[in-house]
Amino acid sequence: MEFSIYLPPQVEAGPRPVLYWLSGLTCTWANFTEKAGAQRYAAEHGLIVVCPDTSPRGTDLPGEHEAWDFGSGAGFYIDATVDPWSRYYRMYTYVTEELPALLADAFPVDRRREGICGHSMGGHGALTIAFKNPQRFRSLSAFAPIVAPTHVPWGRKAFAGYFGAEEAGWVAHDACELAAASGWRAPILVDQGLADPFLDVQLQPERFAAACSTAGIPLTLRRQEGYDHSYYFIATFIGDHFTHHARYLLGD
Repeated sequence: MEFSIYLPPQVEAGPRPVLYWLSGLTCTWANFTEKAGAQRYAAEHGLIVVCPDTSPRGTDLPGEHEAWDFGSGAGFYIDATVDPWSRYYRMYTYVTEELPALLADAFPVDRRREGICGHSMGGHGALTIAFKNPQRFRSLSAFAPIVAPTHVPWGRKAFAGYFGAEEAGWVAHDACELAAASGWRAPILVDQGLADPFLDVQLQPERFAAACSTAGIPLTLRRQEGYDHSYYFIATFIGDHFTHHARYLLGD
């Protein structure tokens, strides 16, 4: 596995908070690193930024590379339970256990101060991982997240492949379903472009707004006129997200 890490100048004085960025379908660690323009904000706030890949690489499982929305580049940040995917596609464990342990051994990270954010499939990953680990992560945000994968084509295709046809087990990986019992209480920032071609069918942010309202989770859902699903959208508003995370990662 490859990942990118940005170390701000402040690491010279000691360990710094960590912000994980989870990328979307078809992406690698490079997309955010090269296109978002986030380094200037990371340096301003003194945040370490870690970008993992979106799936295992080099496994060459049958059918792994046949579709852009399943298999290679589309790990969905879950631990698969169906063969042959269950042997390698364990992105939840990678992001929450293996990668943080590696970082702690090699870099000046402050594991008491961690935040998580992401885009599209990565937004799904950020929301579900934070909801499953509310005592660990201090901050959370997303761009155009897949908030209800059990109800939309991208999620249903992936979950059927990684978990099998029994849908009862899928809800443990759906942010809308997890919200009520998550115990998450920190404010969440979500940006959604209104010119996003996936908005109505794949993303449906209104479902997440309703789930957060019912659960008593403070959510700021910003609907951005004219913006689509691209990294131009992310680059425009990423500074706001770093300010959001810094507010909770730099406090006591």
